[in-house]
Amino acid sequence: MSQTQGKAVVMLSGGMDSATCLAIAVAEGCETHALSFNYQQRHQAELSAAAELATQLGAASHQTLNLDLGDLGGSALTDRRIAVPESPGEGIPVTYVPARNTVFLSLALALAEVLDAERIYAGVNAIDYSGYPDCRPEYLAAFQAMANLATKRGVEGRPIEIRAPLLRLSKAEIVRRGSELGVDFSRTVSCYQADAAGHACGRCDACRLRRQGFADAGVPDPTHYFAQ
Repeated sequence: MSQTQGKAVVMLSGGMDSATCLAIAVAEGCETHALSFNYQQRHQAELSAAAELATQLGAASHQTLNLDLGDLGGSALTDRRIAVPESPGEGIPVTYVPARNTVFLSLALALAEVLDAERIYAGVNAIDYSGYPDCRPEYLAAFQAMANLATKRGVEGRPIEIRAPLLRLSKAEIVRRGSELGVDFSRTVSCYQADAAGHACGRCDACRLRRQGFADAGVPDPTHYFAQ
């Protein structure tokens, strides 16, 4: 890594996209501060994965904030009474967590202000994804405009940049980029209903997109599945 490019907050879920995003931030010379969220998600194994990945990929710090979005419900990822779909449907799926990226980005913005960080990295993707409204380019542009108005750095003319380096990449391109940067994808957890050990179901939308990404990239899939 060359000369530092300043501080960055990296949103780190423990999945393949956020791990690749962290690796990119490190490669771009940032002093990276990884931020994870325990929002009472169904797939808690991703938090253990995030802690391992932060260390492996060279984050300067890592912290996990506790939120209880389960109290609000409305998503199969936070309400166990709602089944995780195992086949593609129409419209926005029930795995969408209402306002999740807005909440997460707002907290990342707060941490960036505390650290006087220049950037926030988010691993959102608008190509091979489940159709969530808060993963679209226009959403990120709107959040950037809000951040410029709502922060001390923004009004002082030193805005915090929201970076989404994976936004327009396919899953196969993400696999290749992460592999180039040394991401150990076997340590990542993407499954919406992973077991306590991080083993994936192989059937949910996240597993389907992940499996296809490795196949399209021509890279062996290192995912640990508990069912085929």
